Amino acid sequence: MSLSKENAEARLKARKPVPKPTPAYLPVSGSPLTVDKDLYNGIATAPRSLIEEFTIPIRSGRAWKAPAGSIIRISTPEGPQVGDLNIWNAHNPREKFWAARTKQLHASHVSTGDRLWSCLPFMRPLVTIVGDSLSWYGVDENGGRVHDLLGTGCDGYISSVLSGKGYDFHCRSNLTRAVLPFGLNEGDVHDVINLFQVTGLDEQGRYFMSPCPAERGDYIEFLAEQDVLMALSTCPGGDLSRWGFGADSEKEMIKCCRPLHIQVYKLEDENLLQKNGWKPAEPAPYKGLHGLLVPEGEHDAASVKS
Repeated sequence: MSLSKENAEARLKARKPVPKPTPAYLPVSGSPLTVDKDLYNGIATAPRSLIEEFTIPIRSGRAWKAPAGSIIRISTPEGPQVGDLNIWNAHNPREKFWAARTKQLHASHVSTGDRLWSCLPFMRPLVTIVGDSLSWYGVDENGGRVHDLLGTGCDGYISSVLSGKGYDFHCRSNLTRAVLPFGLNEGDVHDVINLFQVTGLDEQGRYFMSPCPAERGDYIEFLAEQDVLMALSTCPGGDLSRWGFGADSEKEMIKCCRPLHIQVYKLEDENLLQKNGWKPAEPAPYKGLHGLLVPEGEHDAASVKS
């Protein structure tokens, strides 16, 4: 039965004020959601040595591996540019970044001290953010924030739906090409974190994107909490100051596209992490039985135990 307009208006009028809610996953001291600030600040500032470095051209993608305990720096060498990032366990691509759970555990937009978590049944940090030159951005006048987990990467499928024209250099396509040398394919590409991208929800809950606030040399840094495979796309929307759909938009967006730079470092003191109690992230301790020994459900558990 549909709700009548009069009934809906009455219920709305009778609705009581809702107290300000407490975050569902509020981090507390000692929680896996709360990093040791002294340790991670020490990691971010400790002497380091470069082990790999490259630049990803505009509207392209590249994948690379980084060992546990290394630091990965992604920067904007020529000015504002959005990057779409995927992450996997380097030894098992079934363990991959879980954007939705990360958003629940931390926030819709992440920064220093937040972790990017993997999917089930692993449920452990892939990387921790240890540096962010855009951490000052906060919340702008439209409710926008930077380093987005609300949305996902652009792709040729939705572009063709909205514009009637396909395009092979959207972020999903860039990531697909990037992971092929590592034995992966499009099916392994997953929801991304949109680095350097400002997004939010308007007063009607609709997703919006604003121009990237990064300048030349801005960066975000991650500590690899396990051996990881990372893939990054230099978004064809560039800095999102001219984004749109269709052939005309593609021609306009290329005017605001710039490369992204990747640097992978190792700590010069190879024992620094271990001396401070750090170790590679371990999977969640849940055994994954899912009540299969009690097929009728929890109400039948007592009879099984007896």
